Amino acid sequence: MLPTPSTSHVSFDNVYEPAEDSFLLLDTLSSPSETAFLHEKFNNSSADHSEETTQNSSVPLVLEVGTGSGVVLAFVAANANAILGRKDLLTLGTDINNFACRASAKTVQTAITEAPNISSHGYFLGVVNADLTSSIRPASVDILIFNPPYVPTAELPSLSLHDDYNRISYENKTTIFERDSHLLSLSYAGGVDGMEITNKLLEQLPDILQPERGVAYILLCAQNKPNEVKERVRLWGSSWAVKTVGYSGKQAGWEKLQVIRIWKKPSLGDKCPIAGKDPSV
Repeated sequence: MLPTPSTSHVSFDNVYEPAEDSFLLLDTLSSPSETAFLHEKFNNSSADHSEETTQNSSVPLVLEVGTGSGVVLAFVAANANAILGRKDLLTLGTDINNFACRASAKTVQTAITEAPNISSHGYFLGVVNADLTSSIRPASVDILIFNPPYVPTAELPSLSLHDDYNRISYENKTTIFERDSHLLSLSYAGGVDGMEITNKLLEQLPDILQPERGVAYILLCAQNKPNEVKERVRLWGSSWAVKTVGYSGKQAGWEKLQVIRIWKKPSLGDKCPIAGKDPSV
């Protein structure tokens, strides 16, 4: 079993604390089936210099959207060789919460420093304070990981005061509770069906993933209607594939969790004009 990165330095007053959803992502990414899938897709050890092998040999970029404490991104960075079968892995994160950016950067840096040996870990580029993938170059992400705000809520948190609350130097002690409440709400409040933020990410996915080998891992709960999400992805075209690759053992309550994998299957001449444009997404 691969070690879980430490988050003992993180203040969970305004940063999402790792929970069952976080650990399900760790278990999924390190499961035998997914490591086998990722080893095959990103293998660069073959002596064959075919076009496919050349594509596989380029350095993969892993992006976690909404890093929170950074435990998932740190896990991938520190265990790159075990998960992907290679250490030349670039890891990058984004989060709308500036406090989460700072916390997750330290989590990743610490995990890499404490990795058993230098041949086991990848390279950390940093965490960008940004909304979803807005700051990321199109077609650049090989593996995208997203633990979204998936709890159904009447509405999304207001961003009217976000810039003020997001300042690290924020010193208005009379409203620190409001600031922390706002920042935490961004990590769990998902709006209608808990899907409003996830839908935005799904719309961005076809443009942000590397077109030949891009893969996304997205966590969903039962009230997000995962089967409907998968059906919408299949409507993007026959070159897209989606399946459930991780499932929580929780048997009761609405918060049954699962991780879906979305990826582009290699195919000739299949360009999906509706990818990311499906009005039902």
